[in-house]
Amino acid sequence: MTIPESQLEKWSRQGAKVTSAATYEAISKVLNDPKSSYHVKSFRTSLQGSYGNDTNIYKDSDVDVTMCLTSIYYMDTSDLSPDDKERFERNRGAATYSFEEFRKEVLSWLIKNFGTGVKLGKKAIFIPGHGSRRDADVLVCVEHRKYWSYAVPNSTHFSEGICFWTTDGKKIVNYPKQHMANCTTKHQGTNSRFKCNIRALKNMRNAMIERKFLEEGVAPSYFLEGMLWNAPNENYVSTYRQAFLNYINWLDSCETSKLLCANERHWLLRDNSQVSWSLANFKKFRNAAVGFWNSYENLN
Repeated sequence: MTIPESQLEKWSRQGAKVTSAATYEAISKVLNDPKSSYHVKSFRTSLQGSYGNDTNIYKDSDVDVTMCLTSIYYMDTSDLSPDDKERFERNRGAATYSFEEFRKEVLSWLIKNFGTGVKLGKKAIFIPGHGSRRDADVLVCVEHRKYWSYAVPNSTHFSEGICFWTTDGKKIVNYPKQHMANCTTKHQGTNSRFKCNIRALKNMRNAMIERKFLEEGVAPSYFLEGMLWNAPNENYVSTYRQAFLNYINWLDSCETSKLLCANERHWLLRDNSQVSWSLANFKKFRNAAVGFWNSYENLN
């Protein structure tokens, strides 16, 4: 016997919702406080990650909050025609405020309000939990535009995302709005089965790590969501056991080089990329999942 349906159903359940909502409310209230030094700028806060996408499980800890500066934007014009690029440069204004200044001011404000436990990590600002407030990561970022055409004023087309720089100077561009929207569309198209299957697989991954079938960090939740997003809707049938067999077999035979992240802007599997999963780790996870599935009866 492989993993019982009852276990998969248990793993599919959503984790804490009330405390995550309260955590986001407490942090966004501070971030939006008009007494902050950056308040004169335009920005938006949002709940991201598994809590924002309803794919959180009970062992998910940090609540992910995005703090995005919209007063300015960074851009990618590499796909513009020479004429469009010339028009863009002619109309481009000089920015008087930068990502670095914004992150510095947000960090200072969070330390003032939440204490010296607030720390800037490689990508995000960590805020330790207190009482019922959970640990949180605040990703400070700036609006990013990937331009496809620029013909002022009626034919300008771009994809709106976010960008930020790690503390070691690497620029990362991502598209969280598109990720969340596409996951919601997938969920609706699978009779509300997509997100619960993600939660079941995330819990299965955690069990695999505990039983030494998989190393920590090989299969981040973001990439597991992207992996399952690629599987055709008909894979997500009424039982978790059959759904797992459907998508794991599909992933074994699909053309992996064409798999996309759920945002449809990045490839899911590419080596040496800040926004993609390495092919080696994808294969390692897929093989370990099959091994764990087939060995489950003997582990209990």
